[in-house]
Amino acid sequence: MDAIVTKLSALSDGRTVFPADKRPSRAEAEAAVKTLLRWVGENPEREGLLDTPARVVKAYEELFGGYDADPAEALGRTFEEVAGYDDLVVVRDINFHSHCEHHMVPIIGKAHVAYLPDGKVLGLSKIARVVDIFARRLQTQEAMTAQIAAAIQDVLNPRGVAVMIEAEHMCMAMRGIRQQGSTTTTTTFTGAFRDNPEEQVRFITLARTPGGR
Repeated sequence: MDAIVTKLSALSDGRTVFPADKRPSRAEAEAAVKTLLRWVGENPEREGLLDTPARVVKAYEELFGGYDADPAEALGRTFEEVAGYDDLVVVRDINFHSHCEHHMVPIIGKAHVAYLPDGKVLGLSKIARVVDIFARRLQTQEAMTAQIAAAIQDVLNPRGVAVMIEAEHMCMAMRGIRQQGSTTTTTTFTGAFRDNPEEQVRFITLARTPGGR
């Protein structure tokens, strides 16, 4: 398991998580929010903004809590009593909110995740948990898609993993070109999914068919 944890830390997009003991204090983080408020032309001392720095820091603890969560640990328990089941397991429509690493504005979307078991399965909530862990970090959609697939592949070692993410990026909707409603789709396939286009089609069909049928 230690090897898996090390591997997933490196996988966290190839970026190193800043050590907790070297992070700024809460007071320093709140002071930084005050600086931004002044920079946009606001007065952080007015009544409506007095508690805003503390609220923002508290919100960031939740929104970016994925940096302090370990996907390998979330996936750690598997089940081998599967009565010989070896066909596709699909968890669809896992809703998530993340933040673009370029502008730190929201990415809102849903993930569809599938795997082909090889003697053991995951609790279904574990898959949603892993999506949540990676979503609660600064992300690109491409990296997040690959991270989810790699985490499941490394821990469960199934015959293959498929991940599709469909999301709207507020950095595209709220600024720049301002294209509201435009969505981006990304996919990652490992193992049997990567090697067999028919399995890719089966996954995409199940992910996008109303009711999954």
